[in-house]
Amino acid sequence: MKKTFKIVIVALLLLGVIALSALYISTHNIPVLEPKGMIGEKERELIIIASLLMLIVVVPVFILTLAFAWRYREGNEKAKHAPNWEHNYIAEYCWWGVPVVIIIILAVITWKSTHDLNPFKPIVNGKKPVTIQVIALDWKWLFIYPEQGIATVNYIQFPEKTPINFEITSDAPMNSFWIPQLGGQIYAMPAMRSKLHLIAKEPGNFRGVSSNISGKGFAGMRFIAESCTEEDFLDWVHWVKQSSLHLGMDEYKELHHPSEYNPVAYYKLTQQDLFDQVIMKYMSPSQQ
Repeated sequence: MKKTFKIVIVALLLLGVIALSALYISTHNIPVLEPKGMIGEKERELIIIASLLMLIVVVPVFILTLAFAWRYREGNEKAKHAPNWEHNYIAEYCWWGVPVVIIIILAVITWKSTHDLNPFKPIVNGKKPVTIQVIALDWKWLFIYPEQGIATVNYIQFPEKTPINFEITSDAPMNSFWIPQLGGQIYAMPAMRSKLHLIAKEPGNFRGVSSNISGKGFAGMRFIAESCTEEDFLDWVHWVKQSSLHLGMDEYKELHHPSEYNPVAYYKLTQQDLFDQVIMKYMSPSQQ
């Protein structure tokens, strides 16, 4: 009786965990499950498909675990004891065949999605992309718009339904750039130029974060990514160009100093090749 009671308790706990998980997902905002861009939508589909395929194995295992525990409990005298029973071919086909088929399906999906969601693959929709250069610092994000001649700290703005070409590097320990509702993360590394292509399908504010622990100021290394109309974007660029703050190499050296929970700042860019200079200084140590 005690073992039966324990099995019932375990089953109830398992059902409780599943119910609480479903309740949490349905009542909370999980950015990767509420994408606002083409890349994010494709990644959500990939997450859901992969999870459902793996549940084909996981769910029966949990059910059979409870079923066997119940049937072969100590108090069940009707359960047949067959110590020499083995090599049931139907069972063998199931527990070897099903996982093999699932692995093959996952391999095909992974192969296709790896090429389709390659972060270096440009997004082409007939609109001219906006280039944003990203520099991860301690502990803030510097964004440079080389074509518009402006720069910002911990804030970016771009037009909706327009491809965004991110060029990403770091002038601090390795970090990771991530806007969950628009697409996956990509690493920012010193002396390296990573790329990420994203697009927003509608106006809105999206949370941007660092997804790689990089020191005591990591928790405050967040930024806002705002999608807007084309007209609003042009107005915003014009407004930033009127900023009294300028950003060249001298100002950058001051900005480079470690700081935490930096407020948003806007700059008029005075050195167009600043991003390249940051990368190249690791190639020529004498420039540091």
